Formats: sequence, C-alpha cells, structure tokens
Amino acid sequence: MSNVPADPDPSSAARTTRSPFIRLTELITGIEPGKPAINLTVGEPQHPIPPFVGETVNRTLKEFGRYPPTKGTERVRRAAASWLENRFALPRPVDIESELLVLNGTREGLFLAALTAKEIVPPRTGRPAILVPNPFYAAYVAGAVAAGCEPVFLPATKDNGFLPDLDALDDALLTRTVAIYFGSPSNPQGSVADLAYLKRLVGMARKHGFLIFSDECYSEIYTRDKPPGMLEATGADFANVIVFNSLSKRSNLPGARVGIAAGEKRFMLKFLDYRNVVAPQVPGPLQEVAAAAYSDEAHVEENRRLYRLKFDLADQIIGDRYGYTRPAGGFFLWLDVSKYGGSEKVAVKLWQEAGVRILPGGYLAHNQADGSNPGADFIRVAMVQDQDITAEALHRIVATLD
Repeated sequence: MSNVPADPDPSSAARTTRSPFIRLTELITGIEPGKPAINLTVGEPQHPIPPFVGETVNRTLKEFGRYPPTKGTERVRRAAASWLENRFALPRPVDIESELLVLNGTREGLFLAALTAKEIVPPRTGRPAILVPNPFYAAYVAGAVAAGCEPVFLPATKDNGFLPDLDALDDALLTRTVAIYFGSPSNPQGSVADLAYLKRLVGMARKHGFLIFSDECYSEIYTRDKPPGMLEATGADFANVIVFNSLSKRSNLPGARVGIAAGEKRFMLKFLDYRNVVAPQVPGPLQEVAAAAYSDEAHVEENRRLYRLKFDLADQIIGDRYGYTRPAGGFFLWLDVSKYGGSEKVAVKLWQEAGVRILPGGYLAHNQADGSNPGADFIRVAMVQDQDITAEALHRIVATLD
C-alpha cells in the first residue's frame, strides 16, 4: 500500500485549480485596510527590469509584423542552451534543435506538458496519476485534471524538509504515475533538493517509466549555495526529465512571458507538435530580449543582492518568530501562524489591522485524505517590494501578531 493516502473525493481536485488570489479577494472583500495597503501576495518581482530591454525591443520592432517560430529563434535557443551549460553541471550540452523549446511563459508550458505526457507515456497499471507537491503551483493540478489523470498530492511539510517524501512512494502508485511535478527551490517554502535527492527521483522515474517536470523558475534566487538542477542528475541522455525555467524571476521580466523547456528528445518532439497547434508563440522582439537576458549575468547578480538585503531585514525583524528560517531559495517567507488561528484568520487580521495583504497558505494546498491541509497553518509573504516597503510591512506584521 502507498503511504500517500488516496483523495476520498478526486473530483475535488478540479476545485483546487481556482486561483488562490481570487479566493483571497473574496475573503477580504468589504474589509477596509487598517493602514495604507502593502501588497505582498503575488510573486511579481518589482526590481528594475534589465537596462538592455528597451533598446532591444526598439531595435527589433519590425519583428512584431512577423509570425515567430514556435520553437524559438536559433539565437534565443542558443543563448538559453549556453546559459544552462554555464549555470548547471550538465553531463553534456543541450541540443538546441531537439532538446530545447522557447515558451510563452512557463505556466502554459507546465500545463500543456501534462497533456503531452499522457500521450507518450506507456499505458499505466490502474488509473493514470500525476503527482503534485502539496502545497503546489495551480498550473500543475490544472494540467493533471485536463489530461484526465488523478492528481495525487504529496505533502511537503516541515517534517520532510518541505519536500515530497520519496519513501512514501511505493510501486503501486509509481506504476500508474504518468508524471511528477517538482519544484526546487520550492514555491512557497523555498526548500532546495540536493543532488542525491534529484538523482533518486530520476532513478524512480526511469524504473517506472514516468516523466519528471522540474519547475526551476526560482533557481536564480538564492542567498547561499546555487541550487542544483534536475538535468544535472540525469546522465548523458536526459531521459525522463524536462526542466522549465523563465525570465520572470531571474530577470524581473514577468510581463515578457518568456520561458524555456529543455530535456528528453522524445517528449520535446511531441511537445513541439502539440504546441504548434494550441500554444502562442513568443513575439520576435521579446525573443531578442530573452537572448540578451540569457547572455548577461550582471543584472541577475544585482537581483540576488537586492533579495539578500531584504532577507537580512527578515532575519532582523522576524527573528525567530513564526518558525521563520531564511529560505535556501526563492523570494517568499513561509511563516507558521498556527498559534494565531491559521492562515485565513491571519490574512484577514493583517489586512484589517495592518493593511498588509498576504496569501493564506491553505489556498496554496489541497486537503489530504485525513482532512489536513499542509498550508493551513502558514502564510506566504512575497518579498518583492523595495527595502523600505518590505521593512514597513514586516514591522506591521510583527506588531499586529505580537
């Protein structure tokens, strides 16, 4: 028997795909903020965009008059592949013709990946399943539901380092698994899986014939060691592994909607066929911006410096409250507010009394079979504003809760 209990109401997963931000708006509608509002909900970087963006768009404006290639221009694919090789300890370079695609943001790529996986993974034993960390990014569950697979939620709690417990995955579950979504650094907890963990997961995928969708969009936001990537754990053929990354967090370009997918050739070929029919291309000027961004590290280093300064503020202001520890990656605080009534109650309190808008952790997670919700005792605080606003918000949180 699997140590991951089945969802007693699998259809409830469809309800889980509702936007947590819409749920928050519904929760606090009609409640006036107690102080001038500070929004720390959305993971939307507020740091300056790279200086080369405007010039690059102006220089390539005429490309808005052409249909861009779905797979991405050779220039951006070459730049992205070079970045992957320089950033990660890859066993070999990524083939830009057969192992890398440009995406219109990683959200659409992560969603469509599930539909592609369902078509190419060999028949499963039992009801096809897609494994999802819990808490999770909503696109994972939406993709699983759209592909007609059962989302199986893997609790990522403090007890297991806020990562799915691989020991809980037995053969009965893995033989019906089509794919697993996995994030490192994780959203919202900021946990980073070491290379041994990644290699073990790759071994499980190859033994049982399922795919790994590794969401690495926060890979460049860290304050200590560089997080390893899943392609480092594959061996020379990248079999069973597809990684997703984007410029939204790395380069402060969430509005550009540019991402990449790289990995197994078999998957990428079918993925390209599927996207040629249903997915939007990235406009030519924005592909040029992406090529420039992947070729420059100076703006990324400055970005990390700014986040490091804000986590220094959290170290000072939050201290040892709310179970806070400085996360290994990402730009969120994941704060334990169980002693204050849980995530929804605290979200209302912070808005009503302090004007601070944060996201209830329970809205980022699904109820497990035993009725527990791995996010219900936590709030997610996005450290995306400037230092002064961030410091003000953190002081308000402490003053209101203490």
